[in-house]
Amino acid sequence: MVLFCPYCANVLLVEAGPENRLRFFCNTCPYVFGIDQKISKKAALERKQVDDILGDEVFENAQQTEAKCPECGHDRANFFQLQTRSADEPSSTFYRCMKCASKWKVD
Repeated sequence: MVLFCPYCANVLLVEAGPENRLRFFCNTCPYVFGIDQKISKKAALERKQVDDILGDEVFENAQQTEAKCPECGHDRANFFQLQTRSADEPSSTFYRCMKCASKWKVD
């Protein structure tokens, strides 16, 4: 859990105050907030769902090559290249296995 200073919006830090009691403090302004009870909060993180923006349509007329599928080990795949980074970087090559339709990318 991250708390922010209500006055200057900087992240609050934790320190031992008088009598070794923990307290939040702002490193920029004089704001201090004593911690009187146990603070714990578990955030349930969910894996982000990734949309398949390329779809299977781009592989329908794609060329074939010898490439080993990381899923099933088949040695043939459709592929195409796409510039995904800046122009001075090499293109990324996208593959789809011809046996199990698994997709992977090589930069």
